[in-house]
Amino acid sequence: MKKIIYTVTLMALSLASCEQFKKGEGDLEYKIHTDVSGNTIKEGDFIALKAIQKTEEDSIIFDSWADNRESYIIQDKSLFKGDLYSGLALMSPGDSATFKINLDSLVTVMGAPRPTNTKGKFLIWVIKVDTVIIKGSLDDQTFNANIQKYITKASELAKTKEPATISAYIASKSLKPQSTASGMQYVITKQASGAKAAPADTVELNYTGSFLNGKVFDTSIEEVGKKAKLNPNRPPYAPLKMPAGVQQSIPGFDEALLLFPVGTKATIILPSRLAYGDAGSQMIPPFTPLIFDIEILRIIPVKK
Repeated sequence: MKKIIYTVTLMALSLASCEQFKKGEGDLEYKIHTDVSGNTIKEGDFIALKAIQKTEEDSIIFDSWADNRESYIIQDKSLFKGDLYSGLALMSPGDSATFKINLDSLVTVMGAPRPTNTKGKFLIWVIKVDTVIIKGSLDDQTFNANIQKYITKASELAKTKEPATISAYIASKSLKPQSTASGMQYVITKQASGAKAAPADTVELNYTGSFLNGKVFDTSIEEVGKKAKLNPNRPPYAPLKMPAGVQQSIPGFDEALLLFPVGTKATIILPSRLAYGDAGSQMIPPFTPLIFDIEILRIIPVKK
C-alpha cells in the first residue's frame, strides 16, 4: 500500500509540473501544487515534511519520501535570496510545491558539493509540508518539548507498525524465509558450498540495500545505482570488503557475513533492531526495517 501511495503522490506532483513556474526572490522559481489555507511558515518554526532533492535531469540526490517518513527542519533566515528557506516561507501546513534553487549560489554561499552529472542551473526540491509547530512567543523549553513530543509519537507509531510491515512485505513477495535466533530472516537465491568466514575474516561482497517499498538507498553495483539514480557524489562503485563478526557494521549485516559461504546469493530482511534501530541514520529513519541483496564473492582469512 505504501508503494502505491508513494507512486500516486509522485504522479500527482508530476502532473502538476505542467503548470508554469513563478518567479520568487533572487533566482528562486516555484510552483505551488497544493495550497491549503493557513498561516505561512515563519522563522523559528519547526517543520515536518517530505522532500525530494534532484537535478534538472531527474537524478535524485535525497528522498525522504522513500519510506513514507518525514524529515524535520527549523525554519531559519535565508542564507541567500531565493534559497530553500525563501521557498518554505511561501508554504503552510498541507501545502506541496516544487522549488528551483540556484546551484551556483548553493555552491558559493553554502559550500554544497556540485553534482557531477548535471549541466543545469538549478537543483530542484519537491516538498510536502505535513506539520508545522509554531515557535511564536513560546519559550525555548516549551517549544522544544512540543517538538520532542511530536517526534516521539511519530517514532512510536513506526515502532508499533514495524512487525506488521515486515509480515506484509514477506506475504506480498510470497517469500518463505529462514530465521536466525536474532530475528534476522533470509532467503537464499543461489546456494553455494564454499568456505564461510570466521570472525575477523574479511568478506568481499556485492550488496544492494533497499527499503521495503523497493526504493534502493545504497549499492556496490554501478548499474543498480545508476538505475536507482543514487547521489552522483557518492564514492565509486566497488565490491565491499568488511571484517566479519567484529561489530564494524549494523548487527544484522555483521551476522550475515558469518552465515553464508562463498558464492552464495541471498536476500536478508532486517528488523530495525538489527539495522539502525531507534536512532536511524542520515539516510535511514528510526524504526525502519531494511532489505539487503548480497552476493559473497571472496573470503580473506585474518592473518594469525
